[in-house]
Amino acid sequence: MKLAIKEARKNFKSLSGGPFGACIVRKGRVIAVSRNTVLKNDATCHAEINAIRIASKKLWAYDLSGCVIYSTTEPCPMCFAAIHWARIKRIFYGTKTADAKIAGFNELNISTAKLASLGKSRVKLTASVLKEECVKLLKDWAAMPGKVFY
Repeated sequence: MKLAIKEARKNFKSLSGGPFGACIVRKGRVIAVSRNTVLKNDATCHAEINAIRIASKKLWAYDLSGCVIYSTTEPCPMCFAAIHWARIKRIFYGTKTADAKIAGFNELNISTAKLASLGKSRVKLTASVLKEECVKLLKDWAAMPGKVFY
């Protein structure tokens, strides 16, 4: 999670996306680290999607079985679906979707747990990992001049 947080902080300088980062690990080895880059004009470039793209390219596989993903904020429905389809077995996340919404982001009001339940997904969820550090990302972004919410 610390790598995801560090990666998310890069957007405070580049302004290429919001304060969101993700890291994919397999067998204790970091496979991919990425951040949100939607402000480069692609709404699908969330941190989790970018990390999945990097991991898939590195491993030459769409099937990321055996991998886990760390995300600074609970994955949105698009990201959760991609994680499910990539067969990533576990999501560790810091803040909840509601925290991002409170911070000013345009979030849908559906939790990852609800999506997993509705879709009968086997992806395991672990919330509140380094939550305070992840909340700080959202607060620091909200306090920053020139930031963009999307």
